[in-house]
Amino acid sequence: MSHLPEHLLAGYRNFMSGRYVSESSRYRELAREGQTPETMVIACCDSRAAPESIFDCGPGELFVVRNVANLVPPYAPDDQYHSTSAALEFAVQALKVKHIVVMGHGRCGGIKAALDPDMAPLSPGDFIGKWMSMVAPVAEIVTKNEMMTKAERQTALERISIRYSIANLRTFPCVKILEAKERLTLHGAWFDISTGELWVMNKDTGDFERPDID
Repeated sequence: MSHLPEHLLAGYRNFMSGRYVSESSRYRELAREGQTPETMVIACCDSRAAPESIFDCGPGELFVVRNVANLVPPYAPDDQYHSTSAALEFAVQALKVKHIVVMGHGRCGGIKAALDPDMAPLSPGDFIGKWMSMVAPVAEIVTKNEMMTKAERQTALERISIRYSIANLRTFPCVKILEAKERLTLHGAWFDISTGELWVMNKDTGDFERPDID
């Protein structure tokens, strides 16, 4: 008989004796009534940047989609597989979320790969390379800026890619229509892993600013 890694089983035991006990009524309600989150978060699958932890949210509060470098592809109704687009469709059309947050983070491996086109593929399929090719034109521009350090280029593309994904969100008819009706709001955020700081995109200027949390 195969078993989960022991640290996961230990964590589950802690969950059942701790958080589940204190929130059991909430879980039963979610099971009975279904989920009704108001916010969708499109985040990176990096293990260091979990939206539920960063925003201290409980069960049923966030509808989270995670992929490499928190990218949103443009609207493409074809016969290919579109995981992020499918999740977006469900969140907007079925769950009727009111907010979509694209949240990037510092030291993103996907962004690092996009800035290094000579990096050898991890596999013959080069799935990461193909996925990150969405931001290749912008990455090329950033890479050519010799006045920036390597770290500055990394942070710049991490934030630019957030704005890029928000622009792609607006290529989806359902998003564009609901945003125009002010029934859906798009947001950008960037999390600094090393300091814990959250930078929020100014909707008017596109700049990333630290919110006043005091």
